[in-house]
Amino acid sequence: MFPASFAKERSPQENWACEPMKIAIASDHAGFRLKEEIKQLLRELGHEVRDFGAHSEEPVDYPDFIVQAADAVRRAECERAIVLGGSGNGEAMVANKVPGIRCALCHDVTTARLARAHNDANVLALGQRITGSEVAKDVVEMWLDTPFEGGRHQRRLDKMAAVEAKLAGRAAPARSGAHKTRRGG
Repeated sequence: MFPASFAKERSPQENWACEPMKIAIASDHAGFRLKEEIKQLLRELGHEVRDFGAHSEEPVDYPDFIVQAADAVRRAECERAIVLGGSGNGEAMVANKVPGIRCALCHDVTTARLARAHNDANVLALGQRITGSEVAKDVVEMWLDTPFEGGRHQRRLDKMAAVEAKLAGRAAPARSGAHKTRRGG
């Protein structure tokens, strides 16, 4: 049930499973297959899953689906969300545009554990083209089972929330992305 690294990083007294949660999930076409596998895992672990799409591998624009899953967490309709894409980068960026969301892009159990323990990440981003299915499942379990440590980390979350509140309502300047790169992009 737990990834092998979980037992190594925690004492037997600390090996515990989280209570069932309502978890939002969303992907684009490039994360669809992994999303379906993660949905099955979540249900096997006893969680309720709310799927915001995509519903096939037909090309779609990930913001249309990811923002819905992240917003379900913001509105407290779901305790957490998992968003998936090809790399997970764009999905994390979109999720983090939603106020109150702390989305972490994780590639291994260590980043998943730290995202929860230190940053209280309420959304997890995964990349189907980057992280293999079995590793992704281990990442999900670690992320679900790791509690937030609080303490000095809470101070940092409070500062992030203050920045978010201060900047609320200010539109970010539009960026064209038209600058030149060494690769000619």
